[in-house]
Parts: sequence; C-alpha cells; structure tokens
Amino acid sequence: MRIILFYSATESFNFFSDQLAKELQIRGHEVFILNLMLFQSKDKQPLEEFLEFVSQKVDAAICFDGLGARDDIFIELWDSWQTVVVDILMDPPLRFHPTFEKHPCNYRLFCCDKDHVEYVKRYFGKEVPFVEFMPHVGVIPEEDIPVIPYKNKKYDILFSGTYYRPQNMFSKLEEMFAKDTPIYDIYLYVFDYLVEDSNLTVEQAMLKAIEGLGLSGSIDEKLLKTLLGCSEPVDWAIRMYQRERVVKVLANAGFDVYLLGRGWENHDCSGYPNVHRIDGRIPYKETLSYMADAKINLNVFPWFKAGTHDRIFNTLLQHSLPLTDSSRWITENFIDGEDIALYDLKQLGQLPAITDWLLQNHESAENMIQKGYEKVRRNFTWSNCVDWILKAIA
Repeated sequence: MRIILFYSATESFNFFSDQLAKELQIRGHEVFILNLMLFQSKDKQPLEEFLEFVSQKVDAAICFDGLGARDDIFIELWDSWQTVVVDILMDPPLRFHPTFEKHPCNYRLFCCDKDHVEYVKRYFGKEVPFVEFMPHVGVIPEEDIPVIPYKNKKYDILFSGTYYRPQNMFSKLEEMFAKDTPIYDIYLYVFDYLVEDSNLTVEQAMLKAIEGLGLSGSIDEKLLKTLLGCSEPVDWAIRMYQRERVVKVLANAGFDVYLLGRGWENHDCSGYPNVHRIDGRIPYKETLSYMADAKINLNVFPWFKAGTHDRIFNTLLQHSLPLTDSSRWITENFIDGEDIALYDLKQLGQLPAITDWLLQNHESAENMIQKGYEKVRRNFTWSNCVDWILKAIA
C-alpha cells in the first residue's frame, strides 16, 4: 500500500510516525512522511515531493490527534482518493469535537482509553461510525545497548513529564466564561468532584455537577456536549493536581526524585535538596536512556481511567520498574507486585512505604521488570500497533 504519515509541531508525534514508518516499510509498504510545518516554509521542494506522491492513489493516511485529517485541504484530498484515514488519539476526545464533526469519509478513530471509546460512541456515534480502543505501545531498545543492573542504575526515582500549576490551567476557563456565573460554577463543581473521587472521569464529574446544581432539566444534549468540549482546562488542572501531590509526597518523605520536563521550577518542592531537575525538555527518544538508568519510573496517569500510557510500556522495555496509579485496563492486564508496581491516589500515605520496599528489594524488583518486559515485548510494541492499524485499513 501507499501510506502517508505526518510530522507536526508535536515532537513526540514525529517520533511515533518514524516508528510506524519503519515498521510499515519492513512489511513492504511505500511510505511518505509529510511535514505539516512546511506549509509555513518558503522551501517548496518538499511540498512538490508530496504533491507528486499524492498524484497517485493514497491507500491510507495515519495521524495522531487529527493532525493531517482535520483541515479542509486534507479532507478533500483524502476523499478524492477514498483514502482510509486512521486517527490515533493520544489525548481525551473532549478536545476534538470539531474533528469528529468534520473529517474524511473513510475515517477510523482509535482511543487509548476504553472510556474514551464510549464517549465518542455516545456523543458522536453517527459522525464517527468506526471507533475502537488501541493501547499505547513502547520502543524496543537496540540489541547492542547493555541492560543496566537494577542496583547500578543512576536515578532512584525518575518522573518524565511537564508540570503546570493546577490553578493556572483551571484559570484558562476565564477566557471562555466569566467568573461567578452559573456556567463557571459548573466547572468549579466538576473539579471539586474530581479531587474528591479520583475514579471519576471528567464526563462523570460533569454529569454529577449538573445534577448537584439542579440543572439537569435545563441542559440538553447539545449544551452538554458544548460544556464537555470546553472542559480541557479542568482536565489539565486535575492532571497537574495529582502530579503535584504524588511528587510532593515522595519529596517530603526524603526520596531522591529526578524530574525530566518543563515547569518543575514552579512546584512547591523544587528547592528541596533531594529534588533534582535533569532538564527542561529533550527529544522523546532521548528520554528512553534516562528511563533505562532509573530504578523506578514514576507514572501519574493523565486521567485515563480505563486506559494505558506509553510511559509504562517504555519503562518496562527499558528494563526499569513502573510505579504507577492504576486504571481499569491496567488491573485487567497486569498484576501488582508481579509485573508492575501500583499505588493508589486515594491512599498516597502508603506511597513512601511502597517506594522504599521497591528500592530496597533489588531481586524482587528485577523479577517484576523481567516479567513486565516479556509481556510488553509480546503485546505492546510498534510492531503490534502496525498490526492493529493494518487490520483497520483492510
């Protein structure tokens, strides 16, 4: 087949496209990667190469978060060739309502959380007839890279990810709704419900807030969709709230915590002698070597309550131990203490004891890593991802 992939301003997505391209080419498919940023460039050569490629039928276009599928120019182009467009969401569907309402005809949507699949079916079932769950995947290390023994790893606890103050993310709602209005109050209730019960999805908290405020009779399906579509600031705020708490608990307990990502200078514990900033932002590929040199890679789910995260799979494939809060998918596919290490957001007081045990018991940790590695190597790599995509295209 002749297949288009995309580069964009999101560096991690570019890395993902490279992984897909490599796997597809191994299987004999012809691949072209279009850099969407070139539309802002004066260099016309790459665009001419793209136009030459699309002068013949394109069988499939594969993108992340709709980048390469949502613009009119691409919708028209893919429809002209009856191209199958595979859109892989790395973020919650509440961010992508316009894409669900306007997309190419042969549109296939994948979500990394089973709740996200149900969300799309409920609110956009007619517009998006094909939506399925697809777990994240991880990168298999090169064979010549030696495995660092657990006891010799440089970092005790590594967290790779950004941090923003939760209140700063929530305040972005003020760009859409005035404070001290009924609509703004709904989002205040949503956030409070999410803080109170970390098992709730944003959608569930929204429905609970509407009911709690006595507004069920005045908010129809259309308005509900609008409210959900504007709730991205709340989603970011609750992510950062929990990320903030988890790091603070470990920092206050005296563990050496290493942070790789932007914004951590704004965290309350940033000045602690046991909290170490490695770097602000580095290419996705380079984070893998840091993961491999950490005993524990900390994960805080980005509010995927029935989903996955590539941080977990990459951690195991880099022969490190993921310490993560759970999701319904995780509990169905992994076993705490056997091939993964779990903590509970509702019981963070137990996190220091869990962490200390993992750092002290090297043999047990290495056994968990090996079992988790074997499971991920079999089931959750970019080769598996290509299998799922090609099945959807066929």
